[in-house]
Amino acid sequence: MLQRRVGGESVETIQPDLIIPIGRWKGQSPSVASIYRALAEHEKRQAHPEAVTQAHAGFVQFQAVNNIPSSRT
Repeated sequence: MLQRRVGGESVETIQPDLIIPIGRWKGQSPSVASIYRALAEHEKRQAHPEAVTQAHAGFVQFQAVNNIPSSRT
């Protein structure tokens, strides 16, 4: 999706080719709004990787302090 977007295609053009692989909406295309949210999240992660690392570390510490089991991978 990112390569096509950089290539100049609109989200509306890309959207029908995307398929949700798991969950309630499995086999369907995501909404245009969901695609824009995913793109915005990707841009945030690219712009502020240290914030993502810090947030993950803070969550691990929170889990340890509150006896919350780690999530499954």
